[in-house]
Amino acid sequence: MKVRQDAWSHEDDLLLAETVLRYIREGGTQLGAFEEVGDHLNRTSAACGFRWNAEVRKNYEQAIAIAKRQRKERKRALERMNKTTAGETPVTTYSEPVTTPSFMGETRHELVQEERQQQVEEFSTELLPVNQVPTRSIESITLEDCISFLSNLKNQDRQSYILKMENDQLQRENDDLRSKNNQLEKRIEKLTQEQTTIQEDYQALVQIMDRARRMVMFEDNEDRNTPTFRMDQNGNLEQVAK
Repeated sequence: MKVRQDAWSHEDDLLLAETVLRYIREGGTQLGAFEEVGDHLNRTSAACGFRWNAEVRKNYEQAIAIAKRQRKERKRALERMNKTTAGETPVTTYSEPVTTPSFMGETRHELVQEERQQQVEEFSTELLPVNQVPTRSIESITLEDCISFLSNLKNQDRQSYILKMENDQLQRENDDLRSKNNQLEKRIEKLTQEQTTIQEDYQALVQIMDRARRMVMFEDNEDRNTPTFRMDQNGNLEQVAK
């Protein structure tokens, strides 16, 4: 059994990605790519599949989409070429062979079956969760692969915990700011009421002072207009000029 305990290098990941992308472009299966890389790196195909799903694939999502599009374009080009070639082939006299139709039917059937099998294998491999590999080689996963996968899970849990703590802190700060804002709004309302009361008292005081001033002026005018009399030597009253 091919088991290797050393870690994956950047060159190994790059080789794995290039091989898988090439197989996708050429219409092959990812399982075939894993086997080729495993032979080259002296690793199992299961270990290569685990590494691809757990670490490498997420960095090549856009490249995978491009490779699939290139595979479809290549397939359509081959179909157009086959149709063109079939249209240009000279028509020969049909000699009614007995084995030819059967052979062609069997060949076409085999090609269809092979293509469907490749699609099923590729689809099944792509749908594997990051913590699973093909069941036929699950016992071949290396200890280094398991440690790497668990380390990634631990880092994700740590990041989730940090984000949760930051979210809780921001929530508490938001609650504090809301409370302070409510207190300030109540204080502003109270000061507004006090200002209104002071303004009303001031207006009342101004009116009182205005009335008092007018009353004093009126009394002064009355004192000036009131005639003053005095009695002369004969006992008669005469007005004294002011």
